[in-house]
Amino acid sequence: MIYTIVKKNSYQDSINLMLLTNSISTIEGVNKAQIMMGTPANKDIFKTAGLYSEELETAESNDMAIVVDTDDENKMSEVLEKVEQYLKDQSISNKGNDFETVRTWDRAKKALPDATLALISVPGQYAAEEAEKALDLGLHTFIFSDNMPIEDEVRLKKKAHEKGLLVMGPDCGTGILDGVPIAFANVVKKGRIGIVGASGTGIQEVTAIIDRLGEGVSHAIGTGGRDLKEPVGAITMMDGIRALENHQQTDIIVVISKPPAKEVRNEVVDLLHSVSKPVVTIFLGEKPTQHEGNVYQAYTLEETARIAVDLAKGNEIKADYNQGNFEAANTDLKPSQRTIKGLFSGGTLASEAAVLISDALGLGSAITNEDGYVLKKDGHIVVDLGDDKYTQGKPHPMIDPETRARFIDEAGADEQTAVILLDFVLGYGSHDDMASALLPSIQKAVSHAHNEGRTLHVVASVCGTETDPQDYQAQKKKLAEAGIIVKDSNNEAVRTALAIVGLKVKDVQKAHVDAKAPAKAFDLTVSKEMEALVNNKPSVINVGLKSFTDSITAYGGRVVQFDWRPIAGGNEKMRKILALLK
Repeated sequence: MIYTIVKKNSYQDSINLMLLTNSISTIEGVNKAQIMMGTPANKDIFKTAGLYSEELETAESNDMAIVVDTDDENKMSEVLEKVEQYLKDQSISNKGNDFETVRTWDRAKKALPDATLALISVPGQYAAEEAEKALDLGLHTFIFSDNMPIEDEVRLKKKAHEKGLLVMGPDCGTGILDGVPIAFANVVKKGRIGIVGASGTGIQEVTAIIDRLGEGVSHAIGTGGRDLKEPVGAITMMDGIRALENHQQTDIIVVISKPPAKEVRNEVVDLLHSVSKPVVTIFLGEKPTQHEGNVYQAYTLEETARIAVDLAKGNEIKADYNQGNFEAANTDLKPSQRTIKGLFSGGTLASEAAVLISDALGLGSAITNEDGYVLKKDGHIVVDLGDDKYTQGKPHPMIDPETRARFIDEAGADEQTAVILLDFVLGYGSHDDMASALLPSIQKAVSHAHNEGRTLHVVASVCGTETDPQDYQAQKKKLAEAGIIVKDSNNEAVRTALAIVGLKVKDVQKAHVDAKAPAKAFDLTVSKEMEALVNNKPSVINVGLKSFTDSITAYGGRVVQFDWRPIAGGNEKMRKILALLK
């Protein structure tokens, strides 16, 4: 039976409620549970999950809705006790903060008058409105929120560009500003390499490898995944490149892009040929055959990092960075075992895996994304489990192991599976110990295959640095001791998986040729607001997820917490009226 409790005016951020839902779901006797704010979108999720009830009709966007499916009504008192204790613990933990908490933009600006950046992680339907307010206050914006209409993204980025400001995002998962990790980011040494890129695990993989190779990062400016789509026109990427060109502490520029629109990509490359600094590019899905002038073109994220480090150190640039020993021991497989199952928490890492596997299968390197699957061919799959399809009402797989555990079970039961390919992404925002969280599912899948006479291989990469909060070496050790083949990069892990099933990527030796003159001249100057962003530690108004303050304060940034709530209790009609009156 379904039981519903609506707690009026009890707003909590989505990640807190997702983690609370997971905790409630472990109570014995609870068949299913979901705790979310009572927004229209969340009500649709309740319906999809089979947890909708008449009581939910009364819930508004500022109300917490607790819905539990249980055969024992007495379990509800245990559920409520756990919810109340969780909220009490949240209240206690917030009292120890060494930053001010406010409830309006005006108070936020008064508390931090020299703020340069607004970090926005409110529900997607409100993100554009809050970003607009930030821009009107002269703030650069970092929009972690997703599900923003592309029309809003274009409008906000054009407005920011006209004001000399930068919009990072939407769906901007990762950034590093003057050594300060922003949102989901690794702890990386400061250095001479500046990055602008599709903002998630692509930036995390490249910056982590740079750190482990002994170099550092000046800034990592996230763009959001759609910035190089035709409607947006790479506004953020091109302004970010200009910022790094004018940043004296940046010697090397790195550009990371998901598959771009061709004309947009070409304009970005023309701009890169106009800057004075060496540049390394990776446009996922492209297989470059040469370097052109000051622009060095990479095929993999690891190659991107290695070229950047060699440029920073003044080393000769190699023609091929993808040579290595990718063989694995004891690869006896049954004839039916011929496929790789790539189950990824990182979207860019999933895309890179799909590119390499597709290339090895002779299908070319171009990829698409259908329902989170970036590759689905002849039993081979690569799935981005952080795709919106799998995260509606659920924590991201970098936070919570549940969705990936289910996919691991399915892959282990498939008699065609030879290799399960995984990523473990460390850093701020990620699970404290994902190795331990996923090992029971991995071991169960390997044991199941063994009982059926199959050898199931598991290959993993760990994206992280020695100074990440999760302990990089300890995570690798736990995986290796469990019999998992652990590699230092996603590129190496994918190539090892391919070797196990008898496949190989055919790499090219890149020549270095002179570049053609850019098709047009570019203005490379930047605004004083952009100079302030890249030449100082960030001063941040954090609008939404309070956990994002941890990395900012830990690494020398200043922050004020905007304790955001939906305007007018989330009533859409009233919210629009109030917006028009301002």
